[in-house]
Amino acid sequence: MLEDDFSDIIKKARTGQGLSLDQVRAASGLDAAALRELESGRRVPAREEVLALAAALALDGPKLAALACDHWEPAHPTHQAAQDVILVRGNIGGYEVKGYLLYDSATRDAVMIDTGYNPDAMLRAIEREHLTLTAVCLTHGHADHAGGLDAILARHPVPVYIGEGDWGILGWQPPVSLRKFVGDGEALRVGGREVRFMTTPGHTPGGVCYRTDTHCFVGDTLFAGSIGRANPSTLYPTHLKSVRTRVLTLPENFILFPGHGPSTTVREERDHNPFG
Repeated sequence: MLEDDFSDIIKKARTGQGLSLDQVRAASGLDAAALRELESGRRVPAREEVLALAAALALDGPKLAALACDHWEPAHPTHQAAQDVILVRGNIGGYEVKGYLLYDSATRDAVMIDTGYNPDAMLRAIEREHLTLTAVCLTHGHADHAGGLDAILARHPVPVYIGEGDWGILGWQPPVSLRKFVGDGEALRVGGREVRFMTTPGHTPGGVCYRTDTHCFVGDTLFAGSIGRANPSTLYPTHLKSVRTRVLTLPENFILFPGHGPSTTVREERDHNPFG
């Protein structure tokens, strides 16, 4: 199931561009009542409504119609990376969050990409798989991705990597001695593997994606068929640039692991993401 539906997508695009409902109504030709219904998700849109709104919101019409009318979902490629990625699910107010452990199967060294708002499950997975945690890599500073960091560091006092622009967003900040601000293009060794840092501001000022040679952990920079909400909304153009020029320029067979919703691939998102 996709993280965002049609109503989520058009609302993110409208608020990101600072458009009022009346401005979108005028640009799309839809009446105000229909627009309110569609943005609140009270009914399924007709294809012509989807195309009209896509044009008004500078989204890709056929891609948006594939999601809204044809029920597109990505093929789930998680099994392709199961040998070195452990998914940990968390929940915040009924809202599912995903964190990951990336590890070297030979050395058992591991890094955590986001806490998944479930430190207990993360700690159990580290113990169960006999892993040595060497770092925590935060895609951004929101609580659903960094919550529980204190409990994790109490057991494993490892460096925490975060974009400098998100340091102030953290509800709990690790000791400065463990803080590592991400530099774009820098890399971290995980046993015999390498994790490269890719700054992707937009969802937050200091957003970061973490890539290996086959997959990329994208946090809320991108969801299957959508993107996270720009916080603040003035970052929306920056967010689109990060998605289009950084994430979607990765090799097409790269697996993308988001913080919410199903995994996907660069190829699927090039072909189906209306923000791409």
